[in-house]
Amino acid sequence: MSHPAAPSAARTARLALVVGALGVVFGDIGTSPIYTIQTVFNPGDPYPVRLTTGNLYGVVSLIVWSVVLIVTVTYVLLAMRADNHGEGGIMALLTLLRRHASRRRSRVIAVLSGLGVLGAALFLGDSMITPAISVLSAVEGLKTINAGLSSWIVPITAVIIVVLFLVQRLGTSAVGRLFGPVMILWFTAIGVCGIWGITGDPRILLALSPTYAVGFLVGHFQVAFFALAAVVLAVTGAEALYADMGHFGRRPISVAWLFFVFPACALNYLGQGALILHGRANVSAPFFLLVPQWGRIPLVVLATVATVIASQAVISGAFSVAAQAGQLGYLPRLRVLHTSSSAHGQIYVPWINWLLLVSVLTLVFAFRSSAALAFAFGMAVTGTITITTILFFYLAHLTWRTPAWLLWSGATVLLAIDLLFVAANLTKLVHGAWLPLAIALSAFTVMTTWSRGRELIGARRARVEGSLLDFVNGLGTNPDLLARVPGTAIFLNRGGETAPLALRANVEHNHVRHEQVVIVSVEIDTLPRVAAAQRFLFDSLGDPGDGITHITVRFGYTEKPDIPAVLRSLTTEQSEGRLDLDGATYFLSKLEIREGDEPGMARWRKRLYLAASHINTDASDHFALPRGQVIVMGSQIEL
Repeated sequence: MSHPAAPSAARTARLALVVGALGVVFGDIGTSPIYTIQTVFNPGDPYPVRLTTGNLYGVVSLIVWSVVLIVTVTYVLLAMRADNHGEGGIMALLTLLRRHASRRRSRVIAVLSGLGVLGAALFLGDSMITPAISVLSAVEGLKTINAGLSSWIVPITAVIIVVLFLVQRLGTSAVGRLFGPVMILWFTAIGVCGIWGITGDPRILLALSPTYAVGFLVGHFQVAFFALAAVVLAVTGAEALYADMGHFGRRPISVAWLFFVFPACALNYLGQGALILHGRANVSAPFFLLVPQWGRIPLVVLATVATVIASQAVISGAFSVAAQAGQLGYLPRLRVLHTSSSAHGQIYVPWINWLLLVSVLTLVFAFRSSAALAFAFGMAVTGTITITTILFFYLAHLTWRTPAWLLWSGATVLLAIDLLFVAANLTKLVHGAWLPLAIALSAFTVMTTWSRGRELIGARRARVEGSLLDFVNGLGTNPDLLARVPGTAIFLNRGGETAPLALRANVEHNHVRHEQVVIVSVEIDTLPRVAAAQRFLFDSLGDPGDGITHITVRFGYTEKPDIPAVLRSLTTEQSEGRLDLDGATYFLSKLEIREGDEPGMARWRKRLYLAASHINTDASDHFALPRGQVIVMGSQIEL
């Protein structure tokens, strides 16, 4: 008996994912046509590209083929195949590399891990610049309607950005359902506008030939080199495709890009080129001038909505990167809210959301135009793309069976292109490109300082805690001095080697222990999710009848570590109800870290670590512990 409803439901689900991906993933790269070509020929550029017919063909061809090589080849066809159980982005590549660290040259892995952290830091800088430049560029379309509206551009942009960040708490899926249909309209509109422009001068279709791009680079290298700093704006959002893969999956993103987004963008770039060929005065705002006067108000409104969606792509990616960095020990423990019961990668990180809001508004009021921000934009993008390419090809070398000559040939070509873009953007260093580098350097410093500080604190804490096995064995030496009280005590601990500070304090100072003592260690895996069968690792300490057990609970780095929930599953399936979770007491060991003279880290980095520790999420909230059953016992450690 056939069930036609099942395939139909599956197709509907896949279509919903494609629409959702359109609403979240492609906003950034899909709105690049608004400002890319006009930025290349911007007379205010410190190294302006002169508008000639030959230069125009070369620029349009460079844009189209840069998108093909960087977005389609590097990301869609290659990098998105290197997923960590569905999760993508720089941090996913970093976790895959760390998984191979024990089997390969650790020095190479360490250098590449540092590059991965820098790439994540650059992406966070991109997440601040993208909403500012995208929304500003769309609202600037008001000038093509009425020049007197220029004074309203910055205030309107600020209001739109505030609303955008306020709706983030609704979750990626809700935002995607809302924005997906709008982006379908957007890509249809820019594709139709592009076709309309092409009909005005079909000669522009010659720019589809890569010979124009190569000829422009070889024959007019100095001009083409400086043009690359603006051409890179066409590929902004490529990293968001990869970072947002955990939200929707590789296939929906690939299908949407290859069959809808890329054709629409390419047609629009060609249409703008044809419009400028028809009349060189159109170079001032070729995107908006593709439509007649009566259609500009609707296009400005649609473009504004689309750029809000463009911001969504990098905001969602920033949530994923920050959450993964926190789980991997590169950032403090942040509060992460999962906004979907079916898609584990759909999350909302309040602290990152408000940090981005303040940063984006600061950029809007400081730069006040998309042209001024364009000089800063490319540096973050090219840096992230280059690092992604390096990490991907090294990982492919470790894990794929592709012939080495083929792999390194591809790596050489793609890295040469990436590095050419980086070099071109370095020429804008004093004109704004310093900004994403400063943001990235700040984020990189925080992330590496936090990672190093955790190592030092962990080592010093281990010395204070002492051996867990020795501590448990010593409990029976003076039974008359230690009272056993009824009930279950659950002690959260960093691992199974050392004794929890709270347990040690309870025994040594209060002279009591509970009949049932469970020491729970949480281990964050480099996998996004851990199967239920591999969730627990049991270690009975001392005499099995003594009532002291150590349990290691494994979570994937995208999972919420809900300790009561997993222990409840343990009691029903494996421990035959021995644990009374309803009446259990959870003990937390709270460390007060003070700046000291211990070696291992510079004093300014110690102060930075202590400052960052203040944003650490409360352990009770992080592990979903019931507030009324938690006791916190503190200790001091010097850093």
